[in-house]
Amino acid sequence: MSSQTSTLRRLLEILDAFSEWTGRTVSWLSLVLVLVTFLVVVLRYAFSTGSIALQESIIYLHSIIFLVGIGYTLKRDGHVRVDIFYREMRPRNQALVNLLGTLLFLLPTAIFIFWISWQYVFSSWSILEGSREAGGIPAVYLLKTLIPVMALLVVAQGIAEVIRSLLTLGNKSPVAEE
Repeated sequence: MSSQTSTLRRLLEILDAFSEWTGRTVSWLSLVLVLVTFLVVVLRYAFSTGSIALQESIIYLHSIIFLVGIGYTLKRDGHVRVDIFYREMRPRNQALVNLLGTLLFLLPTAIFIFWISWQYVFSSWSILEGSREAGGIPAVYLLKTLIPVMALLVVAQGIAEVIRSLLTLGNKSPVAEE
């Protein structure tokens, strides 16, 4: 194995491990989301009371789960795809489709999202934007920060997918995912 191939494999391992770690870490928030939702319902219907901040925390948790877990989902091939032809292809052809799709669609879209969201997030930070609701969570600026973070996570895993595809195409055999 050449030095370049070994470097690419190591980078692939690092990027995959990072996506795996972020996904598994954020997945625990799903349990928190269920418990908070249950608490909101119990408070509302059993005790006729509620909390705007508690209700908004459901939105925050949901956003964190999806926006931070997106790289993990990409790594696990969990995003929706029309695979009528793809699933019947040989691994090398799948690698070519993945490479082209990542380079032509995934990475440009993620970079565009990062670029276009920058001013939006900066504006929110400049006023430390909070909830519009009285008693809401005073950290909307943090929630909006997840948009460029999501884009960076997609770019990181997209680079891993490019490397995986290149290694598969170069080795004439598929590179197994973890």
